[in-house]
Amino acid sequence: MNILTEPKISGKPITEKPHKRPVRMVRWFIIIGTLLALLVGGLVWFNYFRGKMIAQFFAGMKPPPISVNVATAKSETIPNLLTAVGDLAAVHQVNVTSDVNGRITDILFKAGTSVKAGTPLVQLFDGPEQGDLANFKAQQRVAQISLDRAKQLAERQVGPQATVDNAQAVFDQASAGIAKTEAIISQKLVRAPFDGELGVRRVEVGQYLTAGTQIVSLTDLSVLFANFTVTEKDSGQLKVGQIVRIAVDAYPGRTFEGKITTIEPQIATETRNIRVQATIQNPDKILKPGMFATTTVVLPDKPPVVTVPETAIDYTLYGDSVYLISEKKEEDGKTSLSVTRTFVQTGNRIEGRAEVLKGLKDGDRVVAVGQLKLQSGAAVTLSNDPVPPIPAKPPRY
Repeated sequence: MNILTEPKISGKPITEKPHKRPVRMVRWFIIIGTLLALLVGGLVWFNYFRGKMIAQFFAGMKPPPISVNVATAKSETIPNLLTAVGDLAAVHQVNVTSDVNGRITDILFKAGTSVKAGTPLVQLFDGPEQGDLANFKAQQRVAQISLDRAKQLAERQVGPQATVDNAQAVFDQASAGIAKTEAIISQKLVRAPFDGELGVRRVEVGQYLTAGTQIVSLTDLSVLFANFTVTEKDSGQLKVGQIVRIAVDAYPGRTFEGKITTIEPQIATETRNIRVQATIQNPDKILKPGMFATTTVVLPDKPPVVTVPETAIDYTLYGDSVYLISEKKEEDGKTSLSVTRTFVQTGNRIEGRAEVLKGLKDGDRVVAVGQLKLQSGAAVTLSNDPVPPIPAKPPRY
């Protein structure tokens, strides 16, 4: 048999397999590609449809109005005050000391009591001085007798004038000795130099007291000085006689009134501040020297300015602002309220109210409390709750 002559046998080697067309694989690729395209298209359409529906939902949904407290801006004349810090000092205050050395024989005062000027406080031992005083007084009496006799003889022209002059000199020497000794004795009795309140006793009976050693402090509390400083810029507003109000931590809520009595004529070159002194009457003697004091000088009134409660101002790094309330008529005839953030220029803050120099006018309504939950354009309603007291003072413990 000849393979070349066989009709059904080709001339290819027996080991080579015939190639078939990949029809079925191509069909699968087409099907899978179509399914993937449909899946991707469906996802894209779903995301588009979902985003559109969400946008429509939020566009049609309006948040409920926020309830806020409202305050009205008003034009008013506010006090023109200049605040500074300082301290209190006594008009009369001294540490009582002795002028001479000596041993204490008697203490004549009780610590913490009130005394009058001239009240004896401490007695030092003055025995030798008392002896000298008696000696000089005896000499004075003898000198007085001699002087009188010499004068009588001189009047009768029996004795010379020189005898009278010598007797007068002896008498004067004895009188000077008495005056000197009495002065030393008076130094041995320490007295209060003025009316005031005694402090803590620093000495004991029997103690040898050297000159200059503190015995007790004496302070006149009826009148005090309030010393404070103001800047060079504010010094031009101060005048002698202006009212000064004093507040101290020891008596919260109370103010004590006085007047400026002295303004330092020189400005400190180191700080560019000027020292001011006010005099405060202290009839109850409750203020003490050394107390830290907040001083407020009452200056002449300024022209009226627009003010709002201090809580209505939103202080940020970008500037001070308020939420201004505006009204709008709806299609159904009802009135709706909304807020708009409005930037303002503020001035001083006094007693819970803030000056608004620019940005508001008299009669504007602003949100007084609760700015953190608002944004510009938000709908609001007026709350019936009372506005918190202004200024809100924290409790003291």
